[in-house]
Amino acid sequence: MPKRRSTAGAVLGAALLMAVMGTADAVQTSPATAEQPPQRQRAHGQHPEGRSDTARTRQGRLEGVTADGVTTYQGIPYTAPPVGPLRWQPPAAPPVWSGTRTAAEPGPACAQPEVADSAEDCLYLNVTTPADGADRAAPRPVVVWLHGGAFSSGSGDQYDATRMARQGDVTVVTVNSRLGALGFFAHPDLPDSGAFGLQDQQAALRWVRDNAAAFGGDPGNVTLMGESSGGASVCALLTSPKAAGLFHRAVIQSGSCLQNWPKNTLAPGDPAATYFAPQDELAAKGRGALGCRSLKCLRAKPAKDVLSLNGRFHQPAYGTSVLPQSPARALAAGNVHRVPVLQGNTRDEHRLFAALFTLDGPMTAADYRRLLTETYGRRQAARIAREYPPGATPALAWAKVGTDRSWVCPTLAADRLLAARHVPVYSYEFADRHPPAPDLHPDFPLGAYHSAELPYLFGMGDLRLDDGQAALSRRMIAAWTTFARTGTPGDNWPPFPHTQQLARNTLSGVDAAAEHRCAFWSRTS
Repeated sequence: MPKRRSTAGAVLGAALLMAVMGTADAVQTSPATAEQPPQRQRAHGQHPEGRSDTARTRQGRLEGVTADGVTTYQGIPYTAPPVGPLRWQPPAAPPVWSGTRTAAEPGPACAQPEVADSAEDCLYLNVTTPADGADRAAPRPVVVWLHGGAFSSGSGDQYDATRMARQGDVTVVTVNSRLGALGFFAHPDLPDSGAFGLQDQQAALRWVRDNAAAFGGDPGNVTLMGESSGGASVCALLTSPKAAGLFHRAVIQSGSCLQNWPKNTLAPGDPAATYFAPQDELAAKGRGALGCRSLKCLRAKPAKDVLSLNGRFHQPAYGTSVLPQSPARALAAGNVHRVPVLQGNTRDEHRLFAALFTLDGPMTAADYRRLLTETYGRRQAARIAREYPPGATPALAWAKVGTDRSWVCPTLAADRLLAARHVPVYSYEFADRHPPAPDLHPDFPLGAYHSAELPYLFGMGDLRLDDGQAALSRRMIAAWTTFARTGTPGDNWPPFPHTQQLARNTLSGVDAAAEHRCAFWSRTS
């Protein structure tokens, strides 16, 4: 099959939100450096049995590669390159060509630290569709995937959509969008700035609307799907007036608009964080950046210099034409597109982050109580310690606090708000506690960690599934693609407040609010 950049480390790169917590210009020197993916490798060569196939888009004809029952078209430009005078501008019209463009290789990843082959010219997408392409009588549902990575790392081609496309009979589009300070820079002389990465995603959705039929996809049945910061992007676009009509279902994996992290939660000493920030606050940080007094000066700076600002600019701005309100406030007010939503978390989200607290040695009970006090104050810390005693492994208690307080309970609150506005909502909890995992810390049980569900939906480089995991993968892909096709994940999955637990041997309901002590956190917050 066509080449992809994909390694086991991609899961970790997509997972860690540490860049969200980085203070100004500190992203590469803080513990956040653990989140940066390793240098990208082309892990898959073309299969010798692959054959070429073509599709005609509005830009021109494309030649892809067919293998393993799917045809893949990679490296398709969906806007003009955002370079030179187009840096920090809304996406411009894509190029057109005569003849046939080869689409057998992915485009560069969007510029990011420590990834040598990333680039500012990066606005490319990839299409994977069952091999009969546009020859079938009825068009297929389209799934558009937005990768995670703290709005600062990752790329669409790290996610091999072969299994999803082939098993689920869907057309899958994976997208690159601008990252870090190149995607979310704001400046007083750019009055609507700070959400260029989200504008890219909307441009990709318009491209899908205009071109899906060329690949056998249905432009009238598009599911927008993402994980972590990709899931937050889905939630943001769910509230964006400019995204109206561009998608018809939404899948939000570990990316609720309401997720938030008190100080110290993701790394010791880090400030409190949310996914989004006010535009005027971000614009104030842009004044005088890199010693420049003008946008001309800033646009002339090399991309690597701009990336040094990632610690300041890694959050989409609201108070813009893209996001007039904060997504959390829009959600509370019911200012959302009326589309079905599938949303959930992993059971042990925060263990991946808690493991970072143990890299220099085990967390002690005294460390745990000190962290609680510094984070929540003495009175609340005492209450939390009674509810979550340190036990034999205090880092697991810290992980449980983070999972419940910052991930799952906010997601369930978002589910309630969406359901109250008559949006069909389906809730899940990924609960395989022995998934493929990065070798972050041999002695720390990661459980169903943040991003653990991704290898069950996509090929992820060197990560492999055993028989039990493969069976769960088939059930999950069936549920996700049934949702894409019909707006419901299946007859045996009731709508919220039911939460479906996804484990190796069973798909059953779970009282997620009780399991994650949301009543306690409601009282404590």
